[in-house]
Amino acid sequence: MIEIGKINKLEVKDVVDLGLYLDAKEFGMMLLPAEEVQGNYKKGDWIEVFLYSDNNDQMTVTLRWPMGYVGEFAYLKVVDVASVGTFLDWGMPKDLFVPFSEQIEKMVLGESYVVKIFYDEERERIAASSDLEKFIDTENMAYSENDPVDLLICEQTALGYNAIINNQHMGLLYAGEVFQELSVGQKVKGYIKKMREDQKIDLCLDKQGYQKPDDLSEKILAYMKANGGVSKITDKSDSDLIADTFGVSKKKYKMAVGLLYKERKITIDQGQLRVA
Repeated sequence: MIEIGKINKLEVKDVVDLGLYLDAKEFGMMLLPAEEVQGNYKKGDWIEVFLYSDNNDQMTVTLRWPMGYVGEFAYLKVVDVASVGTFLDWGMPKDLFVPFSEQIEKMVLGESYVVKIFYDEERERIAASSDLEKFIDTENMAYSENDPVDLLICEQTALGYNAIINNQHMGLLYAGEVFQELSVGQKVKGYIKKMREDQKIDLCLDKQGYQKPDDLSEKILAYMKANGGVSKITDKSDSDLIADTFGVSKKKYKMAVGLLYKERKITIDQGQLRVA
């Protein structure tokens, strides 16, 4: 089945000076322009192309990949505002349309937003929506604690960061448990922290009960060596100071300091750390 707004693998039916004629099944024969073709193809070969409607609203194929596909969430910039809606740059010659009816708040020229890309069956066009909630799956959440997931940061709130999980569900990273800079539209790796009884998902950026073995210890040593072999930041220091300096919680910092002390790489004397 041919999928609009996605990558499709099509068979080469003919090779001509203008390019390759591809069998797009229910959409008929489509020409992939010669200027886009790289390599030598012959009749019967298969090629992966992106299928979408061009500036003339004609279905076409291309080897240009967009910034997001139908069914995906993406972080895109507004490049035009018209009387009927807003247009986003998604890396294609024809900009992606967002009807006003699909905007939670009116989009502003030059700003970027997390949107869901979908195919509008009624109007037969690829479009986008900033009304994310209606596209979030609230079922089929078969996750377990510490499952690795792909996250797209979509909103910062007083509690922390809402993030789209595996392009399907929504979860929360609590502000007090985030020790690195995050921004809306950023993609990060994360983990399932907890599946709550209210069907909501708590997230974290590190596995529960897991400590990267050497990274933090090496970072602490490097900091000390850069400061004459001494650090006044101990396991008793303020948690905000530790987070600002090393990007981790006080608990993880304390564990790393303890490991360095146990391995006799540092000494603890008069309220400060020293390289041994």
